[in-house]
Amino acid sequence: MTSIPAATVILLRSRHDGTPEILMVQRGDNLAFAGGALVFPGGRIDAADIATARNPELATGFDALTDIDAAARIACCREALEETGVLLTSGAAPDPVALAAARARLSEGPDADEACSFAAMLAALGHRVAADRFIPFARWEPPAAAPIKRRFDTHFYLADAGNTASAAISPDGHEAVAIHWSTAAAVLEREARGEAALVFPTKCNLQRLAQYDSVAAIMAAAAARTPPYVQPEFVERDGQTWLVIPEGCDYPVTGEPVSALRRE
Repeated sequence: MTSIPAATVILLRSRHDGTPEILMVQRGDNLAFAGGALVFPGGRIDAADIATARNPELATGFDALTDIDAAARIACCREALEETGVLLTSGAAPDPVALAAARARLSEGPDADEACSFAAMLAALGHRVAADRFIPFARWEPPAAAPIKRRFDTHFYLADAGNTASAAISPDGHEAVAIHWSTAAAVLEREARGEAALVFPTKCNLQRLAQYDSVAAIMAAAAARTPPYVQPEFVERDGQTWLVIPEGCDYPVTGEPVSALRRE
């Protein structure tokens, strides 16, 4: 089965004491993929995203990027607005009513129309997406042998949600039924207590983020290395099937028994 190109943005901010917080989205229980789980904002990369990235009136700093990298960064910006209300663009402060209406149009239209609507919204606002706002973090693809319904080839990016065009958060009520800021450690503790559901890639990325004590440290560590390509594998250990990821990719935990984790 061919993997579907997708993009995910890990939105960060600094708490008053400098501790990094992450904007977590709770997906609707009725959604086919990761229903009810806590995730980062994200979705499929649309064919129109690359057209937005290559339009100098709508985007800056994309010339040297590959098509998939460029389109993924646009998709991150689009999905962050649609799911959480955070607008990661540069330009004059938008009228809140106009921005809410534009966000509603993104949610109401068919998935294939979202990218085109986002380009039209940028043009109407006079805003641009800056490529360097999005720091590559990792690329994840499911195991080749995984019996899952949907295979997403997902590009993860970091983005500082400080100094945004709009940072008033609210869930879209469909893909995101609730959103909240939290530390990575707190989310992992909730999952350990059975109070939250995490799919395996989200859990691993939270464990990676939890190693750092500031947004600057997270950003610097990601910028200093090539974003790892992670395709987990099934292995047998002591009579149990484990899902494991490569060593040396800045992930402190590199495997769990399949019986203990959620994959979609």
